[in-house]
Amino acid sequence: MKVAFIGMGTMGAAMALNILKAGHEVTVHNRTREREEPVAKAGARRAGSPMEAAQGADIVITCVSDTPDVEAVVLGENGIIQGARAGAIVVDMSTISPSVTRRIGAKLAKKGIRFLDAPVSGGSEGAQKATLTIMVGGDAADVAKTMPVLSAMGKSITHVGPSGAGQFTKAINQVIISGVYLAVAEGMTLGLKAGLDMEKVVQALAGGAAGSWVLNFRSTNMIKNEYPLGFRVRLHRKDVAIATEAARELGVFLPATALVEQIENGLISQGFGDEDMSAMARLIRKHSGLD
Repeated sequence: MKVAFIGMGTMGAAMALNILKAGHEVTVHNRTREREEPVAKAGARRAGSPMEAAQGADIVITCVSDTPDVEAVVLGENGIIQGARAGAIVVDMSTISPSVTRRIGAKLAKKGIRFLDAPVSGGSEGAQKATLTIMVGGDAADVAKTMPVLSAMGKSITHVGPSGAGQFTKAINQVIISGVYLAVAEGMTLGLKAGLDMEKVVQALAGGAAGSWVLNFRSTNMIKNEYPLGFRVRLHRKDVAIATEAARELGVFLPATALVEQIENGLISQGFGDEDMSAMARLIRKHSGLD
C-alpha cells in the first residue's frame, strides 16, 4: 500500500519505520524537517507538506502532539484534506479530543475521504518493537482495509466502535494508568524506606495481583530515581486533560485522576515535563525523605 505518515516524533518515526519494514511504500512529513531524515535513509520519500504527503496515498496516518496540531495537519492550509483523494483513509493515531475527532471526520467525509481514530498505548518501546495496543474508532470496512498497515505497528488491534470511540477508549486507558503509576511509585518508595531488596520485591509482585506493565517496565526508574524518556509527563498531562474534560461532560467523578493531574502540574512547573511519567515518583520520594 501507499502510506503517508505525518509526525516523526518519539513514536511516529519508529511506527513509520515498521510500516516500511512490512513492505509498504511510505512518504513522510514532519514540521521539523530534519526529523524525517532517519526514516528517509531507510527508504521513505519526503514530502514538503501534509498536502503533498497525502497525494496518491491509500492511507494517511497522523501522529502528532495535540488536538490543534491534528486540526492543522488535517484541515489547515496545505493540510491533508487538500491533497488526499476521495476514498483514501486518514488514520489519526494521536491522542486528542473525541468531539474534535468526530468534527474532523465529518469534514473529511464531505470530500469523500474516510477517517479512523486509532490512538495507541505501549510507549516508545511498543512503537519500536511494533507491539503497540491500537484502539480504533470508525467504520468496520475501513478498519479491515487498514489492517495490513496497523498490524505492522501493533500487536493488539481492537475496533472499539464508531468514530470517536478510539479516543474515548484511550482516555479510559490514561485514567487507569494514572492511578497505576501513582500506586507503583508509592509502593516502591515504601519498600525503599523499609530497606528491602527491591529487585526481589518487584519479582514477587509481578507474579501476583499487583503485577502490571508499569511495575514491570517503570519500577526500576522509580527505584533508581532516574527517568529516561518513554512517555513525557507533559504529554500525559495533556491526555489527562482530555479525559477530565470528557468526564465533566458526562458527569463522571475522577478523584484519583484529579490528584495525578495536580502532581503532574507540579512536575511540569519544576522543569520535569519532558521526563518519563514515572517521574511521578519524584514527589513521593521527596515527601518520604528519600531525596
